[in-house]
Amino acid sequence: MSRSKLGVVLASSLLAVFLVIGGVLGKSTASADGAYKQLGVYSEVLSRIRTDYVEEPNLRDVTNGALHGLLESLDPFSSYLSAEEYAEYQKRKSTGRGDLGLTVSKKFGYVAVISALPGSPAFKAGLANGDIIEGINGVSTREMSLEQVRNQLAGKPGSTLTLNIVRASRSEPSKITLKRESINQPSMASRTVETGIGYLHVESFPRGRSAEVAQRAQHLLSSGARSLVLDLRNAADGEVSEAVAIAELFLDKGLITYLQGQKYPRQNFNAAAAGAKIKAPLAVLVNRGTAGPAEVLAAALVENGRAELIGEKTYGVGSIQKIIPLDDGSALLLSVAKYYTPGGKAIQDNGLIPGVLVADASEPRDLIVSDDDDADDRTPPPPATEEKTPKEDLPLKKALEILKAKTAQLQTLRPAA
Repeated sequence: MSRSKLGVVLASSLLAVFLVIGGVLGKSTASADGAYKQLGVYSEVLSRIRTDYVEEPNLRDVTNGALHGLLESLDPFSSYLSAEEYAEYQKRKSTGRGDLGLTVSKKFGYVAVISALPGSPAFKAGLANGDIIEGINGVSTREMSLEQVRNQLAGKPGSTLTLNIVRASRSEPSKITLKRESINQPSMASRTVETGIGYLHVESFPRGRSAEVAQRAQHLLSSGARSLVLDLRNAADGEVSEAVAIAELFLDKGLITYLQGQKYPRQNFNAAAAGAKIKAPLAVLVNRGTAGPAEVLAAALVENGRAELIGEKTYGVGSIQKIIPLDDGSALLLSVAKYYTPGGKAIQDNGLIPGVLVADASEPRDLIVSDDDDADDRTPPPPATEEKTPKEDLPLKKALEILKAKTAQLQTLRPAA
């Protein structure tokens, strides 16, 4: 293809993208005029590429790169999928292939780990919030969209892939080789932590989790608990509908969350009028690995005055995507609405800041590092001869202090029999 034709085709491609995005987002005439003005800048850049670049660029690579960059500039969860990537996306959605159990986002251009599902291959390998996946099978994630990354992480159960992990505590990237598995959601934990205080640990939100929370909470209360701790630390996976149902267990009225977008009419999720089933005092624990459904739940409980929020600022994930197929077999995965707290804050833009800030003292577990490129399965190293003394759980300790004070206050206010 001649350089002049290349410039025309690239300019046309970018114009088509603007028209598609403008049509999807429903831009006003004034906004569209602004977009068309920007095309002048693109045209100048393309002209410079055509006349001054060291060699004739690959048309497909340049176009795909421009489209990926355009969608990723909106938010980490919007993606352009080429025809091949869209076919892979459909395959992954329909077959439910093996995975590593990671919830990820983009950070500094690379892939950031939000959390690793307990019991998953990623969790067993020591991956944790804050780790950066610099490369997958030797290919940098810098140029990958988030959906491309998810397609790379998924695959046939039993197959392997190698990740390059950057962690602040290590001077060099670590190479780990993991085997994909069919992921099973972990069951939740519950126990009495101190006399009169029950503890519920929700690490994910699969279907049916709300019924399990109700059952375990009622068991704790019937066993003598007068208040509850709801631990949502590192909970980032699952269904928002389950988070809404759990919120209804504790709320007898009020707005739980709402969805809204430019072309997405506001959709409110309100607590049922039937009344809350659980009325005991409540404290909620969060950290940097708390995201998505867990943030919806925590915000509902705190902003309705039902619980105290304790811990660290949450990650900030809360939007829904719409798949928009294009004529050439490619597709747009576009964020069309965001989840908002009852007070009107977009969770994805702000995260949640606890009223009681307490740093989580837990440290990431050691990574299981691969010794060579051919390693296809790794097992954890043997335990050290000297066990480390576990650090005190300061957020949980603070929650217990707050609940004890609330229980004592309630007993003081309760009229004598």
